Amino acid sequence: MRRKTLWLSGICLTGALALLLACTPSPEGVQPAPAQDGGFPLELTDQAGRLVRIEKVPEKIISLAPGNTEIVYALGLEDRLVGVTEYCDYPEAAMEKPKVGGFSTVDIEKVVAIEPDLILAANIHEEEVVPQLERLGLTVLVLDPKTLDDVLESIRLAGQFTGKTETADQLVAEMETRIRAVTDKTASLSAGQRPRVFYVLWYDPLTTAGGDTRIHDLIVKAGGSNIAADLTGYPDMGLEAIISIDPQVIIAGQSHGSAADANYQFAVNEDRLEDTEARRNGRIYQIDSDLTSRPGPRIIQGLELFAEFIHPELFAGN
Repeated sequence: MRRKTLWLSGICLTGALALLLACTPSPEGVQPAPAQDGGFPLELTDQAGRLVRIEKVPEKIISLAPGNTEIVYALGLEDRLVGVTEYCDYPEAAMEKPKVGGFSTVDIEKVVAIEPDLILAANIHEEEVVPQLERLGLTVLVLDPKTLDDVLESIRLAGQFTGKTETADQLVAEMETRIRAVTDKTASLSAGQRPRVFYVLWYDPLTTAGGDTRIHDLIVKAGGSNIAADLTGYPDMGLEAIISIDPQVIIAGQSHGSAADANYQFAVNEDRLEDTEARRNGRIYQIDSDLTSRPGPRIIQGLELFAEFIHPELFAGN
């Protein structure tokens, strides 16, 4: 009986200590790590094909790309975001975060000084920046989505590596629902029902999006036919070639600053485009380039706008 009493006393004491520790406030300025919902340490393959290991839920995260920053905020991790690039301007609060350089010009010394637990990089960093950071013992996860499905996967990866698996799954589910709302109406369209689409990435030189890009994927899912589908990357495309294909829809990417409308102005004012079907029918549109070029949650807005531009008869007023 005495042995049983001692055993029960031990349980009570353990429980009391656990309760006391749970109720004890953290030292001033130190926030406890959130509950781990993915199981750490964690080892996964990133979108550059690299096997990456992280020991614990990261409390200090650096983003080296605007799209990654938008994912961090969408996952509710803004309090753990301790460094961004000069181009990370959405949401607006991101502009107040410490800067660690430009998109392609990462300041390694600033990154190291912050002592991050996790760095979210992009494909532009694979050759030089990622190896430098890894040699310094830092954990780097590369997000390199090439399609809309890859964007969803990048969000899941970021969620797993930050202990936000459930939040990421919910976000992806919402995005998938919005994607299906578009593709349910466009997937069965025949080739003849898919308007020829020319996307203006930049007007001088005239640059567009090839068949292996996210923008191409948006065009196809929105029910269009990308006139540059046979090209790769973001190639220059001669004006004469564009005129010969005769696009039925022209979508101009809107940038920032004084030249924000330059692509659209080119499309509506270039004399040599006046005989294209797009110009004759007034089917020239403008879209915020961030909604098409940044691989984050807002890319779904880009898809929905593409669908309205390309098939107003199916999506107008949605």
